[in-house]
Amino acid sequence: MKNTPFTAKHIALGAKMAEFAGYNMPISYSGINDEHAAVRNNAGVFDVSHMGEFILKGENALDLIQRVTSNDASKLTDGKAQYSCLPNLDGGIVDDLLVYCLEANKAYMLVVNASNIEKDWNWIKQFNDKNVEMHNISDKTCLLAIQGPNACKILQPLTEMDIMNLKYYTFTKGVFAGVENVLISATGYTGAGGVEIYFENKDNDADKIWDAIFAAGAAQGIKPIGLGARDTLRLEMGFCLYGNDINDTTSPLEAGLGWITKFTKDFTNRAHFEKQKAEGLSQKLVGFEMIEKGIARHDHDIKSFDGNFIGKVTSGTQSPSLGKAIGMGYVKSEFAAIDSVIYISIRNTMLKAKVVKMPFA
Repeated sequence: MKNTPFTAKHIALGAKMAEFAGYNMPISYSGINDEHAAVRNNAGVFDVSHMGEFILKGENALDLIQRVTSNDASKLTDGKAQYSCLPNLDGGIVDDLLVYCLEANKAYMLVVNASNIEKDWNWIKQFNDKNVEMHNISDKTCLLAIQGPNACKILQPLTEMDIMNLKYYTFTKGVFAGVENVLISATGYTGAGGVEIYFENKDNDADKIWDAIFAAGAAQGIKPIGLGARDTLRLEMGFCLYGNDINDTTSPLEAGLGWITKFTKDFTNRAHFEKQKAEGLSQKLVGFEMIEKGIARHDHDIKSFDGNFIGKVTSGTQSPSLGKAIGMGYVKSEFAAIDSVIYISIRNTMLKAKVVKMPFA
């Protein structure tokens, strides 16, 4: 297992550790429900340094990004970021990712999922026929997500950059906690507000930044947060998790990601997705809440009233914010309408649920 620059911090804080995407990562500290509430109501710090980062540079960098991603990166100007995905040739998704515009038409940073770093690198590289300069900076890049309604207020005294007024999906770069070249981005996968900060770990900068954040937030009660709460937080917002809700076989249109699938440009397998859109979807990713007592989990069958198989659960949990069991899953399109009654097969028992609008919280 690999460690992040913060692994020793997590262990010292008594975190419950486990392997995730090849890394020794904190799953929880004080408990998932407590950490979840801390982020929703105050502020918490996630170590997400296991994520992958690629730099693409050169006069053809934008052309390459346009070719391999579904969203329209030509709309990005300096200091703006975009959610997108890498479509494959079989109608599925190689990965979902963020595209950061460092210098329009010349330099971009792509942020990909930890489990897909090598896969994504090789996928993009095969389309690089115009000598775009590519750098995999994943191993030397630290990433902390400071999330919650009080996150920016806690962090602002640590920098002269104006992060209090940083608009969603924009970023700035400068000195933070005495460390130079820190990129601060108004992004995150919790729906609770806050930022993500990227920096290279040199001269013990990881410890400096971690310690400065917790010193600044001590009076406010800032907490370290594990991957367990990260999952419940993203699920309450209806955010897809690669490997669960989207994968190599799921279409971005089926996953409700039509908004990042732009047919105003050419991209990998565009014709397939255009045809799919024109002909209609056979299945759709929906959100549901349990009516009968039970918690749906990944890969549980979804059935109709008469017991026919209509789909699969992709994610499910007991929502800490709502106090009820929620989930997402793919169902045949005729069962995807809001308020449709579906049944989740849990230990051979069909439990009633209903399709609801996302986000849940």
